[in-house]
Amino acid sequence: MSKKYSGPTTQDFIPIKEIRDGIVVLRDGSLRAIILASAINMALKSSDEQQAVVMQFQGFLNSLDFPVQISIQSRRHDIRPYLLTLERRIEQQKEELLILQTREYIEFVKWFTGSVNVMSKKFYVVVPYTGSNLKVKRSDGIGGTIDKILGGGKKATFRQDAEKFEEQRSQLEQRIAIVKGGLSQFGVRSKQLDTEQTIEVFYNMFNPGENHRTIPKL
Repeated sequence: MSKKYSGPTTQDFIPIKEIRDGIVVLRDGSLRAIILASAINMALKSSDEQQAVVMQFQGFLNSLDFPVQISIQSRRHDIRPYLLTLERRIEQQKEELLILQTREYIEFVKWFTGSVNVMSKKFYVVVPYTGSNLKVKRSDGIGGTIDKILGGGKKATFRQDAEKFEEQRSQLEQRIAIVKGGLSQFGVRSKQLDTEQTIEVFYNMFNPGENHRTIPKL
């Protein structure tokens, strides 16, 4: 007779309690906002421009009076949607030459992506705020947000002190505005992720083998 496993579950190692209105609430009650940032191709800039960007980035970091975390997610690029688009174009083509050239191009893309790892990189800036702990009450299970991240089936709801949450979110949004303004000074576009996009980021993090999930874009 097999014994029921009573050890820690996967959810026990995830510090997220809830994702609400695009804000990540950790188990200790602190808040996190995730900002998606664009990249800068330094190789296309002159040495003077590169130095200017570095100095502006240094000034941006020195201007912050709160910590931030810069995270980079690197994943193998899923080329299948692009190939599917090309296949559909073949069906719409009437010229035999264009059909032949498109098929040859598809085969080239398949060969190239099969021999070379084509990677996509996403850059995130995590903005924290730690105030007085939010009161988070669990009704049952581990929580709907965590289930969505892990693909589980348990459902639960969390209730919070709404007034305190709004107060702390206001403080966090001030920090978000500072970070976005600082990034824009040296040409980096940015946007704060909403709830669904934030869930997708964590889903991709905890399920690296899946390529079909939607990745937030600027």
